[in-house]
Amino acid sequence: MGGWSHLTTESDTQRKDKNGPYEDLFIYLLKGQVNEQEEHALGEHFQGNWVEDDASFLFFSVPSRQNVLKLIERRFDVELIEDYHFTYEQWQGGALKPLWIAHFLIHPPWEEVDTEDEKTEIILDPGMVFGTGLHPTTQDCLKAMVHLREKSALGSVLDLGTGTGILALAAALLGAEKIKAVDLNPLSVKTARRNVQLNGLEGSIEVVKGLAEDFVEEWADLVLANLHHTVIVKLLNRPCFLEKRWYVISGLLRSQVREIRYQLGELGLHVIREWEQEGTWYTLLVRNDNAPDIGVEEKRKQGC
Repeated sequence: MGGWSHLTTESDTQRKDKNGPYEDLFIYLLKGQVNEQEEHALGEHFQGNWVEDDASFLFFSVPSRQNVLKLIERRFDVELIEDYHFTYEQWQGGALKPLWIAHFLIHPPWEEVDTEDEKTEIILDPGMVFGTGLHPTTQDCLKAMVHLREKSALGSVLDLGTGTGILALAAALLGAEKIKAVDLNPLSVKTARRNVQLNGLEGSIEVVKGLAEDFVEEWADLVLANLHHTVIVKLLNRPCFLEKRWYVISGLLRSQVREIRYQLGELGLHVIREWEQEGTWYTLLVRNDNAPDIGVEEKRKQGC
């Protein structure tokens, strides 16, 4: 996306003068989808485009109404619905500060940190995407992976709904052989790729755009599924999804986790450990004792 090239340049410049690359955000909500080719004409202050259903959220670092109106003049099927002004901290729900979770130290690239106490460093620039590590489900997914790594090598990993890529990054740093990170949203894909580069993990992580359901045929020793409940239910109804060895399933509310536990039991999958936060969010570490005992490369060749 054109906006990321501007974002990278702008970030490097602004880091010299302030604590982070983002300050004010000017957001324009449009009815209709703005494609990547059109983003190049949105100016140097364009930060990103969040596409959701038939809507686009365009992010800028300065007021850019005229640029948006010029785009609309060229696209009669696009309409400006509303505009917003937030500070970056308001948008992300708080300041981006170093965060310790399990043995990970997560911090934005503009924060210098001391990696003492054998903490594993994750550099994370969430950009405009939610996913700083503050959400309870993200934290518990990280704990689940650390717990699993104490028992077994992670092998190959499929991260469905990667967002900023934080779980894929953690998996690579825990020694996973190969990670495929999937997200439907183009801005999430760009953001995750940026974070893979920041951590020097291009050789371990591939970030791709698509639906989680479209990747269930890919072989993996571990599936990370921090997703909406309805998507998890769809995945559990796909035979290929049930041939993996381990699962971290999260994003579940208290009323939903009972149903998922029951469904897992009916499918012959075993909940090994469970994490919950605030009596609301639940994360499950699940083992499949009937997973095919087959090498990764051979499994890929054969298909699911």
